[in-house]
Amino acid sequence: MVVARPYLHEAPAMTPALVVTPLPGLPTVRSGDDLAGLALAGLARAGLTLADGDLLVFAQKVVSKAEGRSVALSTVEPSPRARELAAVADKDPRVVELVLRESREVLRCRPGVLVVEDRRGFVMANAGIDASNVEGDGNEQVLLLPENPDASAAALQAALQARTGRSVGVVINDSFGRAWRLGTVGTALGVAGIPGLLDLRGRPDRNGRVLMTSELGVADEVAAAASLMMGQGDEGRPIVHLRGFPYPAAPGTGASLLRPKAKDLFR
Repeated sequence: MVVARPYLHEAPAMTPALVVTPLPGLPTVRSGDDLAGLALAGLARAGLTLADGDLLVFAQKVVSKAEGRSVALSTVEPSPRARELAAVADKDPRVVELVLRESREVLRCRPGVLVVEDRRGFVMANAGIDASNVEGDGNEQVLLLPENPDASAAALQAALQARTGRSVGVVINDSFGRAWRLGTVGTALGVAGIPGLLDLRGRPDRNGRVLMTSELGVADEVAAAASLMMGQGDEGRPIVHLRGFPYPAAPGTGASLLRPKAKDLFR
């Protein structure tokens, strides 16, 4: 369990705690599995009961698995363009073909690197397609992103609230690289029940100065906090519970965090 204490302007006695708890004992997720049910069972094993304002963060992989987004590479025939890019990037042409099908535009292709804008608007390596922790049943399998991560988050939120009567938030996260920093960080793909982007412009700072440019990617901060507990390898902790989110519930989306191309200085 990780306890983070964000500084918010309250007196020390009123400073809230964000408690981040990975849910134990989750089975391998298969196509068609009930993720809301698995989350509730994991909460019970952790001795937790959902309360209003709680958040659940789901790793993208388990959402994609439950939604049947795996592809057997044996079924993929690479196009000439895929073979050309694969030769430059030193990647499997079949994977590159899937990347192209999932993308609007190829932004960078170098040895070991293929960065695209995927068809959901995410700028990321390989359109998020990955083979790690993907069960193959004897075939080489890769996993695609959910078709619509915001819709997936909304469906999970609705299912959890229908079964518990609690108003909760849901985030679907994945690991993204960043143009100006090394290392990957948990990032929100889909959001429901909390703001994706929180606009603080017009609010005062501690000295009364009006904030002019401050926009806070709160859903990404939630995703990163959960990612610390999920891990990146064989930890087997794809669902994380958070209690103490320091902002009110509000409609939000992961799409709200996408930077418009016209304002993207790296393109």
